[in-house]
Formats: sequence, C-alpha cells, structure tokens
Amino acid sequence: MRTLCASTLIGEFFVIGFAGLVAMKSDDLSMGTVWTVCGIGMLLSVLLCGMITRPGGVQLGWGLQVLLVASGFVVPAMFVLGLIFGALWWASVHYGRRIDEAKARWAAQAQAQAAAD
Repeated sequence: MRTLCASTLIGEFFVIGFAGLVAMKSDDLSMGTVWTVCGIGMLLSVLLCGMITRPGGVQLGWGLQVLLVASGFVVPAMFVLGLIFGALWWASVHYGRRIDEAKARWAAQAQAQAAAD
C-alpha cells in the first residue's frame, strides 16, 4: 500500500505546484499567499509519504484529497484534477491493502512450506 499511496502523493506534489503557477496569474491573490498555501500542501504531500503506514496516515491523505478538490474554487481545473486524484487515492488504498494481504499470505505459505521441508 505504501508504494501506491506514495506514488499518488508525489503526483499531487507536482499538481499542487503547477496549480500554484496558475493561481499566481490571479489578480485577487498575492504571490505570498499562493506560495504559502501551495508550499504547505506540497510539504504535506511529501510528509504523508512517510506516514502512510502509521495510524491516521490514510485519513490525513483523505483530508489532502478534500483540500485538493476545494482548491478548485481558486483554480477551476483543480475540481477535475482533485476528483481524479481522489479516485487514484481510493485505488491506491484499496488495491494497496489487497496487495499487502496477498504478500502476507504468500509469506505465510512460504514459511509453512519451509517448515514442512
């Protein structure tokens, strides 16, 4: 699960950075505000890569997905990108857990086979 989720979060890191570049074009926002908000989002996405397997890591990832969709109020394209990354996050968590369970079963079978030999 960790690899799939971390890959999604690194992709979000770049999308948040590019959204910041688009948001800079807005006359309503100062450059400092844009890069403070984007910097926090980018930092959070990188930090979450190491927190995925810890308690609350997946829930914090869901929070980041909500914030990514909400950023669509500033950069409208982020509504679509946020939903896409939300779907990727769901798939990463869902299929990542299934892969982890399969790996655990294979390891148990290999250990049982080694003990039987």
